[in-house]
Amino acid sequence: MRFRNIVVLMMAAFALVSCSALKKNSGKPNSDNSSSTIIGKKWQLIEINGKAVNGQVNGRVPFLKLEEKNYSANGGCNGIGGEFTLSANGKIKFEQGMSTMMACPDMSIEQALSKALITADNYTLSNGILSLNKAKMAPLAKFKLLEEKQNLSGTWELDYISGARIAFEGLYPNRKPTMTFNIADGKVNGNSSCNNYNATFKVNGNQINFGPIMSTKMACEGNGEATFFSTLEKVNSYDVNENTLTLIMGDIAIMRLQRK
Repeated sequence: MRFRNIVVLMMAAFALVSCSALKKNSGKPNSDNSSSTIIGKKWQLIEINGKAVNGQVNGRVPFLKLEEKNYSANGGCNGIGGEFTLSANGKIKFEQGMSTMMACPDMSIEQALSKALITADNYTLSNGILSLNKAKMAPLAKFKLLEEKQNLSGTWELDYISGARIAFEGLYPNRKPTMTFNIADGKVNGNSSCNNYNATFKVNGNQINFGPIMSTKMACEGNGEATFFSTLEKVNSYDVNENTLTLIMGDIAIMRLQRK
């Protein structure tokens, strides 16, 4: 009889503990810190330092994209890129990366996003919202999943190129280079600012490689055409954000074009 009473008491205690645990967990949002839930996706910035962020900044959607070891981001002006690491318990570390050097009307979101990336040491994913945090303080930045439309088709016009020693307007005073992609044929053609050209290209995910460039042979003033062709040969990935095409070498945005 005594043994039976002991068993009943143990079962009652177990039930109380289980009930208490359920109550504690029932109030928590659905959270998943598995790296597979954030890698290979593009996240739109919706809040920075507790303040809501507009859907577009300087006409561009601010975002963070995480690949296996690299990240790319844009706060509405310059492309930002570098390496990052994930570890157990939702730990994350962004390394200071490279950035383009353009000036835009509103630089505040870009500056805040850059600082948040370097400051963050952990992340959480709850109810579809990705938060970058520092310790247990309020989130530095919040993002929602952004459905990508990586549509290369159509004609694009260059408005930024890296590595040149003179200003963009000096490279292309009369005509900007263009690129027209034919996805079905895997071919691209356009004008280099002087000569017409064509080339092949191959795409695998967001990776892109261009084949040999063939062009007409008119004599051209300045270094604009040579800079365009030599930079295009270095491209190995791309990103389409709204009507902006960014061509990338490693982690660095080296060309930017706008859809015509």
